[in-house]
Amino acid sequence: MSVYVNLPPLLFLGPAVGAVIVYLFLRLQVWSKPDAQSVASHGLWVGIIGWMASSLQGAMNAGILRVNPAGASAPSAPEQIAGALGWPILACLAVHALGQLSYPAPKAPRRYAELTVRRIRDFLPRRLAWTTAAIFAGSALVIAWIATLPGHTPVLPTPPGQSPPLGSVYPDNGYMGQGQEGRIPGWELASWLGGALLVLAVGTWLILFLIARRRQLETLDGEDNRTIRTIATNRLLRTVATIAAGLAAIAGNFAAQPSPGALWQSSWFNVLGLFNMVVLLMMWWWRVPELPSMLKAVKTTSAATLRADPRTHHAARLSISIGAALGIVGGITLAAGFAAILLPGRTPEVWAFPSMVGLVAVVLLAAIVAGDLLIARNYGTSDAPIHWPRQHVSRGLLSFAIGCGLVLAVAAAFAAAGEVQPFGPKAWPATVVVSVVVALVGAGAILTARRRRGIPETGGNSGLDAALRAISMYRIVRTLAAYCLGQAAVLLISTGNAWYGVFPSAPGPDPIGPSPAIPIGMVLAIIALLVAVTPVRSLFRTIPRVALPSKENTHNDRRNHGGPVRSRPAV
Repeated sequence: MSVYVNLPPLLFLGPAVGAVIVYLFLRLQVWSKPDAQSVASHGLWVGIIGWMASSLQGAMNAGILRVNPAGASAPSAPEQIAGALGWPILACLAVHALGQLSYPAPKAPRRYAELTVRRIRDFLPRRLAWTTAAIFAGSALVIAWIATLPGHTPVLPTPPGQSPPLGSVYPDNGYMGQGQEGRIPGWELASWLGGALLVLAVGTWLILFLIARRRQLETLDGEDNRTIRTIATNRLLRTVATIAAGLAAIAGNFAAQPSPGALWQSSWFNVLGLFNMVVLLMMWWWRVPELPSMLKAVKTTSAATLRADPRTHHAARLSISIGAALGIVGGITLAAGFAAILLPGRTPEVWAFPSMVGLVAVVLLAAIVAGDLLIARNYGTSDAPIHWPRQHVSRGLLSFAIGCGLVLAVAAAFAAAGEVQPFGPKAWPATVVVSVVVALVGAGAILTARRRRGIPETGGNSGLDAALRAISMYRIVRTLAAYCLGQAAVLLISTGNAWYGVFPSAPGPDPIGPSPAIPIGMVLAIIALLVAVTPVRSLFRTIPRVALPSKENTHNDRRNHGGPVRSRPAV
């Protein structure tokens, strides 16, 4: 009875937390200013997260009966097959649905409606749609084929000194004979695979309906709105086509298992697995449409363009270079931390991984502080006024950072409640101490960005000082948010067994099934990495650039003054 009572938190708490975090992360992309560039970035992250959530690797050996149950796991029971197939498909569909629901609602006092009815086929890429339909049809035929295959029981290893199985051509040579894996009846696995393919098809149609009926984005024109629906459809169809090919690969692995007999085989080749790899590569290389406004506009907000533009202030170029250096510094620190912890012959302590995550955050914050001090030393003056941006951190980023802090607090409280052993090692005290240190360093970085010397805003550089402070604040808050998610991930992964101290599964010394805290921690770690590398391209547009003298003005000056004019460089 207790098992049924504890099923809801075990099954739905982790996906619910993951859905909330993914929604906040996607909403962050388009919360403050949903222009064409932020909407395109939003669609890219929907595709990336949906692709990562759609992995069927855990179900690749579905239906296989292992000889040694204590070895590599293979889902063969109905509840195991349902979980291995259902969660990736539902997670992928949920991410694409959250991508549509995370767009902001219209806020203008007047709303413009379209007289034409939006239909699904108006946004379907024809070639991709037919290719996806063909992959679905091929997977359905493969699933129907394996329904005719019989099942067989696994052949146990023959102990030494015991007679080999009847009909075996291998005599007893005094060694342990190798066994052979079995499989469930084909119609059982085909029913689960067919149901998963049906859920995938119905969910795809529902999301296409949501894409077509979603309200227009008031910050985009009609052509961009139509294209953004086509982009969402493109990313959805490419992902579900890969999942459908993965279901066919699972069926192919099941069918390739040799039947037990006198001359059994120890290896085989899954042809449909190769077909799955071909589909995966083809969908990776499939072209994604671009927004017309981004194609027409000159891309002047990239880091390379700003560096090459002679109108860009040297302080802005230095700030851009600091952003590129942050990724290198963070990667080197992370690699060095892992190498120091995982030395050969050394057992990591409970404080090692929390300290490593804190070290990376402190190093990144210190690099941001050093960049601000360098900008103030080279280009700032003591008599220049300090221009603090009107909105130093966007509401979306601030809300997301607060949510990440709450996630870390919940993870620490969960670990403290689950680690009930009186004298056992506990990881949460080290997490609390490291988090306090990171918070103090983050507060110092914010004060540095707030109180550093101002940059003179002469020669057309009005707004430069405020723009650079806003970029520094974005990097600081982004680093703190990524730290909170990364630290929560490390805490959940390292204290996975603490789950059963909070939600005991059943009476007994050994818990049943893997801890859901570990996959939740993996999801948080992936999102933390994504947050840590999210660029600040949207803030680059606030950097002013000095207008260069035109050819006509230069010609007039030469004519009036009898020679070339040497303009003073902007300070």
